[in-house]
Amino acid sequence: MATTLFFNIATLGGVDRKGRLRLQGSEMAQFETLDNAYLLVKDGRIADFGPMEQMPKFDDNVTKVDADGGTVMPSFCDSHTHIVNAGSREGEFVDKINGLSYAEIAKRGGGILNSADKLHEMSEDDLYEQSMKRVREVMFKGTGCVEIKSGYGLNTEDELKMLRVIKRIKETSPLKVVANFLGAHAVGRAYAGRQAEYVDLVINEMIPAVAAEGLADFVDVFCDEGFFTPEETGRILQAGAKHGMRGKIHGQELAPSGGVEVALKHNALSVDHLESMTDEDIAMMIGTETSPTALPGTSFFLNIPFAPVRKMISAGLGPAMQATIIQGQHRRAI
Repeated sequence: MATTLFFNIATLGGVDRKGRLRLQGSEMAQFETLDNAYLLVKDGRIADFGPMEQMPKFDDNVTKVDADGGTVMPSFCDSHTHIVNAGSREGEFVDKINGLSYAEIAKRGGGILNSADKLHEMSEDDLYEQSMKRVREVMFKGTGCVEIKSGYGLNTEDELKMLRVIKRIKETSPLKVVANFLGAHAVGRAYAGRQAEYVDLVINEMIPAVAAEGLADFVDVFCDEGFFTPEETGRILQAGAKHGMRGKIHGQELAPSGGVEVALKHNALSVDHLESMTDEDIAMMIGTETSPTALPGTSFFLNIPFAPVRKMISAGLGPAMQATIIQGQHRRAI
């Protein structure tokens, strides 16, 4: 077991002496610090901390790192990313400037389907190399943990290609990486007009194939107007759970779509977006394990309302937040 001691820390930030899983409501305004501190890490987990004058003596088996008066604080955990993609869709900004909505662009075959077309043509090695550039960028901006979704494959072969790339990133990057299977991001072009058949493909072929290779920790669905219904979402989440993948949901982005309700029914870890979240949705989420996740980058790019984060906090919820928008190669949270 590897043990590392960090000492001479000027400020140790993010101290929590109560062992809480997450902060909610007014707790989110708290950020406890400790000056002139040490921090002990065993096998990647915090084992001890305290003021320097109370630091125990450690033998030579402990790796010692002198912080030299620096600050130690938690890195950012980005719980909603699409870092693995074959290229941005900046060409669609012209459509947005001309007044088309995201849903209208999607109906014309743009949006997610454009990303799927590009990804289909890219090799796994090229996809990995391109994605690692974005991984390094988010890491250098202070992110230490990322959830990475598939969802630009929209057929079994390409979804597996994305998830294998995510696995390679997990194995080769210093970041902590969590993989999320999002085969139900949209209906693949080959199944246009046959959404029910596509849902069956996700359930009966994609999920078992993903599970067979152990490629995903979670299963996700875009449950929203013009995409997947709450009923379809529930079936996919149930199928994922049978294979050990807990649910996460894209929901309430484009309309009050029932995403929050189906997420709670299936004990999803989170429901993300929430730009169209209602007061009733907020009330339903209080006291549950499901975390609301806001994506301000989506609101900025699509020029739609921001998720009601202040209302959530005032009601006692603890919303998570997508990272700040990456400059250069952008990774829209759509």
